[in-house]
Amino acid sequence: MKTSKSLFPILLFFFVAALATSATARAPLVTSLTPSSSLSSSSSLVSDGVDRASSDEPQLILLRHSAAPEEEKTCEQSYGFLPCTTTVLGNLFLILVYGYLMFLAARYLSEGSELLLEILGPGIVGGLFLPMLGALPDAMLILVSGISGTKEAAQRQVLVGMGLLAGSTVMLLTLLWGSCVVIGKTDLNGSIAIDSQDTKKFSLTGSGVSTDIWTSYAARIMTISVIPFIIVQLPQILHSSSGRHLAVLVALIVAVVLLISYCLYQVFQPWIQRRKLAYVKHKHVISGILRHLKMHSLGRLLGDDGEPDDNVLRKLFKTIDLNDDLQLSASELSALMIGIRFDEIDLDHDDAVQKVLRDFDTSGDAYIDENEFVIGISRWLNEAKRSLASTSLPGPRTSKFIDHFHLQTKQEHNLLGEQSDEVVENIDNPKWTSIKAVLLLLLGAAIAAAFADPLVDAVNNFSAVTSIPSFFISFIALPLATNSSEAVSALIFASRKKKRTSSLTFSEIYGAVTMNNVLCLSVFLALVYARGLVWDFSAEVLVILIVCIVMGLFGSFRTAFPLWTSSVAYVLYPFSLILVYVLDYKLGWS
Repeated sequence: MKTSKSLFPILLFFFVAALATSATARAPLVTSLTPSSSLSSSSSLVSDGVDRASSDEPQLILLRHSAAPEEEKTCEQSYGFLPCTTTVLGNLFLILVYGYLMFLAARYLSEGSELLLEILGPGIVGGLFLPMLGALPDAMLILVSGISGTKEAAQRQVLVGMGLLAGSTVMLLTLLWGSCVVIGKTDLNGSIAIDSQDTKKFSLTGSGVSTDIWTSYAARIMTISVIPFIIVQLPQILHSSSGRHLAVLVALIVAVVLLISYCLYQVFQPWIQRRKLAYVKHKHVISGILRHLKMHSLGRLLGDDGEPDDNVLRKLFKTIDLNDDLQLSASELSALMIGIRFDEIDLDHDDAVQKVLRDFDTSGDAYIDENEFVIGISRWLNEAKRSLASTSLPGPRTSKFIDHFHLQTKQEHNLLGEQSDEVVENIDNPKWTSIKAVLLLLLGAAIAAAFADPLVDAVNNFSAVTSIPSFFISFIALPLATNSSEAVSALIFASRKKKRTSSLTFSEIYGAVTMNNVLCLSVFLALVYARGLVWDFSAEVLVILIVCIVMGLFGSFRTAFPLWTSSVAYVLYPFSLILVYVLDYKLGWS
């Protein structure tokens, strides 16, 4: 079984760690003292049994260590039994092991979430439950970084949580985002990427990825989610020290409200998508029928005044009325639909017939008479003209607006993204799959909760012995552990080189950052407020704001990303590190 095999590293860890962090023995020094010497109660005294000529008092031998106990470097074991060390290599080893365990936790949570989503589908589960589970490892590490110990110790350790929060956001939007563009690139035709066609190779402008409009919405939501960072930073911007605690509380409330709003949006998003997709399919029916009628009327659907020509429309009615009963039945409309090529979409002909009947049949008798047909087609023609009224297109008398209306509908449908290419798999044993999903979720949550605190301790110990700020360790190393499972999944999706999978990939990246900005930040702000810690993370917040706003605006107003855009993302990563270093350690912002 795959899950049981992956538990082997957890068991192996305790054995290897015990060997790597064994205590170091020190050779004792021998010092001779007389009884009049000042001896501590902890000293070990032994008589040599020989009388000295110069004194009748026996000489005593003091056995002691080479350094006083208070001078020795010590470490505190997590939970009282997990191994710890004061050496560089030992702490590095512990960071790698604990980081791998957090990676396992993230993977189990991801696998369990996918299984649960297959069974229950989107909505409540996909909108509320699964996004929070994805952010659970980060949230646990942030929580334990400052929940224990004295207030002074928490103030020092909470820097690990801030480093993880900033590092996770920056890594997702720079290294992972850029890599998904490189791996998922295909040939670009204007603003549309051609699925599975990669003949232009590494052309900076001719190769890239494209996404649907929902991905742009996700980028905009991510940009909005940085509002709590701005609120909590206002006292520092205004150079006020009195309102810092209140700013933390206000930012916490705003973050929680945004979290609830985001989850509700995720719950209703599938329904919104279906409604918009149904609407654009309706427009496909309109444009398809209008183009068909235009072809059979030789382009004379409009009169000289630019209004629908009733005589032409009545003649077209007679060509569709196959049995000459002066009314169109569902079967006659179906024959019309079959003769029209709806090659852009997977359109159900029966559904299209029902759409036409709902639009035209005002009498409700399930038939369309001649007058209903003329009125309905006239309304469609006017609707097509209105939709293009603001464009500088040829005049309506030429009937070219119908072709432009058709192209506009195709572009609209392309932006929405068709979901018919999703593979729906039947679950053979839903009961067992449900049990497996729950077990994976529980196992992942348990590992994340158990090893978050030891990982934070190992980072702090490593920072102490190397003099490397714990922020940079957590900024670079910890996101690799907590987000690696999501990163691998995103890269695999991107490698399929399809617009649908690219949209899902970038939507998940934006969604993960949004959860960092609302859920993980809520945990962080609650910790700072409850323990009365000082919010002093100006440089870190600035980095988060710059990366989120730049990449958020980048993804909000375009759906095509040529290969050159990946370089923007890659450059932002070292820029973030350098900026924090300069602001904190050169200019003394914190």
